[in-house]
Amino acid sequence: MNRRGFTLFELLIAIGILAMISILIYGAFASMQRSKQGLERLQDRYREGRLAMQRVSRELQSAYLSLHVPDNQTLIVQKTAFVGSRGIPADRVDFNTFANIRRDRDSHTSDQAEISYFGSQDPERSGIVDLVRRSSDRPDLEPDRGGRVEILATDIDLFDLEYLDPTTDRFTDTWDSTTTTGQPGRLPLLVRITLVLNEGQRGRSDSGRNKIRLLTTVRLPIQKPLNFALL
Repeated sequence: MNRRGFTLFELLIAIGILAMISILIYGAFASMQRSKQGLERLQDRYREGRLAMQRVSRELQSAYLSLHVPDNQTLIVQKTAFVGSRGIPADRVDFNTFANIRRDRDSHTSDQAEISYFGSQDPERSGIVDLVRRSSDRPDLEPDRGGRVEILATDIDLFDLEYLDPTTDRFTDTWDSTTTTGQPGRLPLLVRITLVLNEGQRGRSDSGRNKIRLLTTVRLPIQKPLNFALL
């Protein structure tokens, strides 16, 4: 009949040990959850960057210039160009390409398009620059304006373009096929593209700590302006 239970002191010690074990288990699971979320975010950012690079590469590969103009200069309705300019943190390139995809059977468009790539400030987040794509499936006299603008990659740190001049065998930071002081009527042989994206979670003290760097080189097969016939 002289059975003894736990004293209050022993019960407090047991509760304390149980609380410590619970805290350790919760911390381990929370750490695993953060690691999982970090890996998912990193995979999403890599995928976003790769898709952006694939699209830029595909459309640059189909870039062209055309000498097809009517004899009457007042009847000219479109102008082709390849213009690359420097920018911080993103360069800009405007060009004509045969990469347009007709998604509607009865649409009155061809495979020609005007394309631009450049950096744009995020209107909702200060200090964040996105890589955007401007496209128009109806080329006109202003190859750097008009059409629709869409975001291609968010939160970039760098979008750098370099152009290989086949006459000098050197890369240059700019290109202009429309002026006599640039590269009149010529396309670059290669375009080297560098895209750097933030890992996806910027810190206040170091916004560039985690970066995703993607690099590729695109060859432009159409070197000379198209001139199949005189109109």
